Amino acid sequence: MSSAIRKSGDSGNGGEGGTTNANSSASVIAPNPLKNSHSPSLAGSVIEASDGGITGDGTNTLLIRIQNIASTANFGVRLDLKKIALKCRNTEFNPRRFGAVVMRLREPRATALMFASGKICVTGVKSTHNATLAMKKFHYIIERIGFQPKEKMDFKVQNIVGTADCGFPIRLEGLVYAHSAFASYEPELFPGLIYRLVSPRVVFLIFVSGKIVITGAKKETDLANALTKLYPVLVEFKKVHVASFPSIAQGKNSNSSEISQEQGLLKDKGSVSQAEEV
Repeated sequence: MSSAIRKSGDSGNGGEGGTTNANSSASVIAPNPLKNSHSPSLAGSVIEASDGGITGDGTNTLLIRIQNIASTANFGVRLDLKKIALKCRNTEFNPRRFGAVVMRLREPRATALMFASGKICVTGVKSTHNATLAMKKFHYIIERIGFQPKEKMDFKVQNIVGTADCGFPIRLEGLVYAHSAFASYEPELFPGLIYRLVSPRVVFLIFVSGKIVITGAKKETDLANALTKLYPVLVEFKKVHVASFPSIAQGKNSNSSEISQEQGLLKDKGSVSQAEEV
C-alpha cells in the first residue's frame, strides 16, 4: 500500500455519504441526523462595531468581516489514521509529510486536521455557529466508522481573524511614535503596523490605506470591542491630504503668458527690421 492515501467523492460532507472498503463491497452508512436538524448559517460572519463615540450620537458603525475561525477539540480516543483515510471521503493522509489526516466538509465549508491522539483542529469556517456544527459533523463521522469518541469534546475556539476598513489613510509613523509601548512598525520587513491591545487581548495589523486585520480574538464580541477602543486612536492619526496652492499655479501661468508676449514682440521687431533693409 502506498504511504500516501487520498480519497475523494461526490459527497459534500466528508465521510458522511458512505464508506469504501478495499476487501468488500461498499457498505452504506446510515443517514446523518445532523444533516437535517442543523444547517450552516452565515449569521455572525459580519459583525458591527461602534466608532467609539467619534460621531457623538454613536450611530456610526464599522463592519468587521470574519475571515477564519480556528477551533480545537479532543475526541478522547486513539484514532487509526490509515483507517480513517481509507473509509472516509474527501480525506488526505501522507504520514511522511504530515502526521495527521486532512478531512474536508462542504456544508459548512471546513477543513479538519485529525491526529492519532484524538485531537482535532478545524479551520476555514466564518462563524462560531458553523465551527460548532463542523466539529459535531466530524465527531459523527468518526463515530460511524467504528471509533467511540466521548460526547464532551472539550471544544474551544482558539483564534478568530477579522478584517475591517477605516475608510481613510493613516499616518503609521505618527501612530507608532505616540504609542510605542503597544505598537511596532518596521516597513523594511512588513508594510503594516502591529498594534497589541491589552484588553481584549488581540493584535491589529494596520496598513496605511486604512485596511485592518484583527487576530487573536477568542470571541466574536472581542473583535467589536477591540475595534471600538482603537478607532478613536486611528482617527487621531488620520492622514490629511495637502491641497494645492492656487497662487503658485497662477504665478506660473502669468510668467508663461509674459514670456509668450515677449517672444511675440521680438518676432515683430525682427520682421520690421527685415522690411527696412529691403
